[in-house]
Amino acid sequence: MAAYARKLGEDEVKWSVTALLHDFDWEIHPTLDEHPQKGDAILEARGVPEEIRRAILSHANHTGVPRQSPLEKTLYACDELAGFITAISYVKPNRSVLEVDVSSVKKKMKDKAFARSVNRQDIVEGAQELGIPLDEHIDFCVKAMQERAEELGLKGNL
Repeated sequence: MAAYARKLGEDEVKWSVTALLHDFDWEIHPTLDEHPQKGDAILEARGVPEEIRRAILSHANHTGVPRQSPLEKTLYACDELAGFITAISYVKPNRSVLEVDVSSVKKKMKDKAFARSVNRQDIVEGAQELGIPLDEHIDFCVKAMQERAEELGLKGNL
């Protein structure tokens, strides 16, 4: 999210905060009936701006909140993909995101048994909503995560 904010000339802090907060309530509200809707009330009570809360609500198709802003579209586009790239990192020989590339992501997307909870359709639709070819979106996200491999805990044994 931070890399896309930089690329698009948006507020990097706001986009990073949105990314960090978007699933904060999953452990206390682990069903689609509750997440992220019940989390929204918690964030509102804590003074989180409506723009961030709306983006969080829109990242989940089941809420019915349409994605309109670049923030909303980018959160949706990066959500499942970031988790998927992380999962791929863990199965690489050195357990590192530095070993991940577009072809390895595309290969694992075809393997329905791998990281089966990751919604591949959300990854594809996210790139479409951004208006970016899927391979370009994957490449951008992989490189963004590689740049921050150490702080993400994804440098592995390299």
